[in-house]
Amino acid sequence: MALFKLLRQSPWSARLGLAMVLINVFAALFAPVISPYTETEIVGDVWMPMSMDHFLGTDHLGRDLFTRMMYGARNTIAIAFITAILSFIVGIIFGFFAATLGGWTDLTCSRIVDILMAFPTLIFALMALSIVGTSISALILVIALLDSTRVYRLSRAVAMDIEVMEYVEAARLRGEKIWWLMRQEILPNAMPPLVAEFGLRFCFVFLFIAALSFLGLGIQPPMADWGGMVRENAGAITFGIFIPLWPAGAIAFLTVGVNLIVDWFLHIASGLKD
Repeated sequence: MALFKLLRQSPWSARLGLAMVLINVFAALFAPVISPYTETEIVGDVWMPMSMDHFLGTDHLGRDLFTRMMYGARNTIAIAFITAILSFIVGIIFGFFAATLGGWTDLTCSRIVDILMAFPTLIFALMALSIVGTSISALILVIALLDSTRVYRLSRAVAMDIEVMEYVEAARLRGEKIWWLMRQEILPNAMPPLVAEFGLRFCFVFLFIAALSFLGLGIQPPMADWGGMVRENAGAITFGIFIPLWPAGAIAFLTVGVNLIVDWFLHIASGLKD
């Protein structure tokens, strides 16, 4: 009931963002049901125009673009979500440990993070994926490792502010263990900024996967991926065919939707009145 009350009080921008995200989630969950063809099935000629049989036309191999878009939503969103979750688990655990223990633990973790963040993210990912391969598991692990450094910085900063509060000191005096402090005292009070950051990091990971796919080191064919679909059909622009704009627009559509929700949540977490 509290959630519905919150939604009723939300601004139109947040409702629009939620609707945009739900459309993408629906496409990702029910892609096999709503798609007229299979993911890799060749059903026509190259770059056919929109028709009743092919709602968005066909791609560079004659596959139905609407079907590829639906499966691309499932693949791209699922991998981005799993990667963001993994990066947050790693970043939050190490960030909270560094803030709570301090000393050499904090110094060691922070210097390792500094070294990883010193490399340009895209270049580091391209080198790592060239070495370990471009499998789905390798893609998730490499991006999660790189993104966890940003989460570590935020979670450490938030935890250090919470760690000096009186209720944390009281828990220490009672003899509570480190895990208890992190789970019962620090994490609940750090949730608002971390949840807002999760939305932003999800957008970053989502766009990063699309960029890697565009460069040929992301999700590999024949799996559908929006970034890869832009790269595969980029040549159509030369002939005045705007097929690549559909997956590019889908990337922008989801990104804008998530950011609208994050802006609303940040406004709620700040405690400011309209």
